[in-house]
Amino acid sequence: MAKNKGPRRPKAETPKGFRDYFGAEVTARKTMLDRIAAVYHRYGFDALETSAVETVEALGKFLPDVDRPNEGVFAWEEDSDWLALRYDLTAPLARVAAQYRNDLPVPYRRYAMGPVWRNEKPGPGRFRQFYQCDADTVGAASVAADAEICAMLADALEAVGIERGDYVIRVNNRKVLNGVMEVAGILDPADPSKFEHERGIVLRAIDKLDRLGVEGVRALLGEGRKDESGDFTKGAGLSEKQIWVVAGFLELGGKADRLFEDAMLTFRNPPTSLRKHYLERPAGMTGSVMGLAGEENLELNSVSDANPFILSSLRDLVRDSEVGSEGVAELEEIASLLTAQGYGPDRVIIAPSVVRGLGYYTGPVFEAELTFEITDEKGRPRQFGSVAGGGRYDDLVKRFTGQAVPATGVSIGVDRLLAALAAKGRLEDAAQGPVVVTVMDRNRMADYMGMVNDLRAAGIRAEMYLGNPKNFGNQLKYADKRHSPVAIIQGEDEAARDVVQVKDLILGAKLAVDATLEEWKSQPAQVEVPRADLVATVREIMGRHG
Repeated sequence: MAKNKGPRRPKAETPKGFRDYFGAEVTARKTMLDRIAAVYHRYGFDALETSAVETVEALGKFLPDVDRPNEGVFAWEEDSDWLALRYDLTAPLARVAAQYRNDLPVPYRRYAMGPVWRNEKPGPGRFRQFYQCDADTVGAASVAADAEICAMLADALEAVGIERGDYVIRVNNRKVLNGVMEVAGILDPADPSKFEHERGIVLRAIDKLDRLGVEGVRALLGEGRKDESGDFTKGAGLSEKQIWVVAGFLELGGKADRLFEDAMLTFRNPPTSLRKHYLERPAGMTGSVMGLAGEENLELNSVSDANPFILSSLRDLVRDSEVGSEGVAELEEIASLLTAQGYGPDRVIIAPSVVRGLGYYTGPVFEAELTFEITDEKGRPRQFGSVAGGGRYDDLVKRFTGQAVPATGVSIGVDRLLAALAAKGRLEDAAQGPVVVTVMDRNRMADYMGMVNDLRAAGIRAEMYLGNPKNFGNQLKYADKRHSPVAIIQGEDEAARDVVQVKDLILGAKLAVDATLEEWKSQPAQVEVPRADLVATVREIMGRHG
């Protein structure tokens, strides 16, 4: 007879695609978000907290795999309605703007921070739950709202510790890309559904620019491309003239990026690849997109020339498209507004290479990229990359109201930005634990609690050791595991003399690694002070270590 083993014990493991956050990580995130919130608040934005659950209908069709309600989101049916955990913070904002439209000020400026959930296949660094930090303006049609978002994003990055020169905010416009498509003959304003298949291939090809380069994208614009494994991807089948227009747009985007990267700062003559592209245009193509008109010399003396150069080139490229010209005019206004406020091309640059889910956005789009180098898992240097993005989405609230409501906003990838701060060494303070008051005598617990209370009253994070005090070594191991900066020790002898031992754990760790005997004597990691000087001594030690 089989022996009854009792109920099966659950596995103590985190579900796939999720993770746990511990003390230092939570503290670091809160510190960072508080600094960002202070910037948003200074700009006049109000905080908003929405429900974590929305109806699937309210979330809309801006999700992956939306053929079924439970694809892309964590959803369930309740009372004949489908509910889901929020996929992002923008869809809930659209619902709020529609639901409370008679009560909210117009424009409505809000910021929101919190977790979102996506029912997608997890992978390395790709989780099903993660934090977002958004700021949006609803009800402002002027691109001054987009310019303000870009300026605020720059200030937020600097507020958390990303130094100027280590980031760039790159701005593009969906209308410009539509203009390029129109000039290339794959967008008919009178019939937007025409050439939809070809445009889809072109957009996907443009999105692969970083990985494939211009020549790889060119192949996808034409007949297709065979990768290293031999697999063939069918292309859009564009003609040589059509490819020339789209590839010129991409070359221009690459030029904008190089202007910032090289930088800043001295760049003479367009790169040979650009010059060759425009001087060897296909037969029948007229005009000079770069303004070169057959000339090979164009001087760009500093990064301050970058935006005018890019804008002039874009204007030339889409001059036969009304919507494209409108997009360039909006970019010119954004650049002008930002420059007037001191946000020049050393911080914000017009970059045609920015492609952010352009089916979602209706106007300007922007992306914050960190430009400093880090080392990947194989020891190779690479740039950190994008940590935030957003743009104008004028059709989202319209889903609820039937009326056009302009909106623009940005979302910061919280985990990405935290990783960047860690790479820059800016999270050390967040990892610091509490001062630990050790217990030498069980009969004097009230005295130890008194020390803890004095430290806390002075604004110093502190705790009394609550484990088994029998082994003093374990107490110090505990303090070490807690990343404590200081340990307080008072035995019977110290109590009789009304003194305490204050142990500088940070200094002690440093001396234990590489200190000479003379350094050990001259920089004692443990000092004896009067009990009345406990708080002042701890404060002095912690101040010494920043």
